[in-house]
Amino acid sequence: MRSRLLPMPVQSLLLFLVWLLMNNTLETGHIVLAAVLAFIIPLAVNRLQHPQPTIQKPLLALRYVMLVLMDIVIANMQVAVLILGPLKKMQPGFVAVPLDITQKLPITLLASTVSLTPGTVSCDVSEDHCWLYVHALNLVDEQELIASIKTRYEAPLKEIFGC
Repeated sequence: MRSRLLPMPVQSLLLFLVWLLMNNTLETGHIVLAAVLAFIIPLAVNRLQHPQPTIQKPLLALRYVMLVLMDIVIANMQVAVLILGPLKKMQPGFVAVPLDITQKLPITLLASTVSLTPGTVSCDVSEDHCWLYVHALNLVDEQELIASIKTRYEAPLKEIFGC
């Protein structure tokens, strides 16, 4: 019965806290409104949820997050050097990365990871979820970029979610 009454308890708590933080007050009216929203919104959107794969290897997920953070720092430096140098050296381009993962959540995380690392932006995913289209600020070797995305990001995500 509890799961029907409060289907997403963590999201409800976060919604409650974020509402109070955004309004920067603990007045009774805001506390009541935050509680009502935290109760009603999860009930309303619960039916919209699709089952998502669960994290099979949480320690690998933590390692993945650390890898992405390190790549963001390194890529920021590389992009800064590239931008401060002669613009004629830049070779922007698009590349289609074939996907081995098929579930929506891991594909979304892969696309987000690619966009978070400076110098690359994921532009689209094909309708059949077989290709991720990426724009690179400096595309020197298309196959190297594809291999890098697949080994550094897609392979760990595939292992993390067991897909």
